[in-house]
Amino acid sequence: MALRSIKPPSLITPAAAAVSSSIVNKPQSFRFAVNNLHQPIYIIRSILTPRLKPSSPAAKFRCSASSALTPQLRDTLEKLVNSEKVVLFMKGTRDFPMCGFSNTVVQILKNLNVPFEDVNILENEMLRQGLKEYSSWPTFPQLYIGGEFFGGCDITLEAFQSGELQEVVERAICS
Repeated sequence: MALRSIKPPSLITPAAAAVSSSIVNKPQSFRFAVNNLHQPIYIIRSILTPRLKPSSPAAKFRCSASSALTPQLRDTLEKLVNSEKVVLFMKGTRDFPMCGFSNTVVQILKNLNVPFEDVNILENEMLRQGLKEYSSWPTFPQLYIGGEFFGGCDITLEAFQSGELQEVVERAICS
């Protein structure tokens, strides 16, 4: 009889039950709680991001006025792209791609036994944004062969399937 009177441990504490019941019964308080959770992020963003007055001319052209591709970054990219025959700017590394598209290009290059330099664009936001301007290509991965931009995942995949990629790589490596 004593065993039947013992209650199993509850996973929900009385305080958690009160909170969960108030959320279910009062959707307004749930919305309020969510907004309060995001408030510190908004405060941090407002401190870190300078606000432009809507009437200022720079406010209208904020995106186009700032260039991530500085002359120093352009020089660095040119040296990097020309330092190796094949360079892949990707999300992650050849050993640990962090994007399916980057992984596809890595597998294609490995399949062709192409020696290549991989550059993880996730480690440096300035590099990532500057490279978009440098190549005039908005997405990653970006493959450079012989110092020239070749393409992204779709173009590389099509060229691999048609045999064109192997020809381009062989020409670049032999030169």
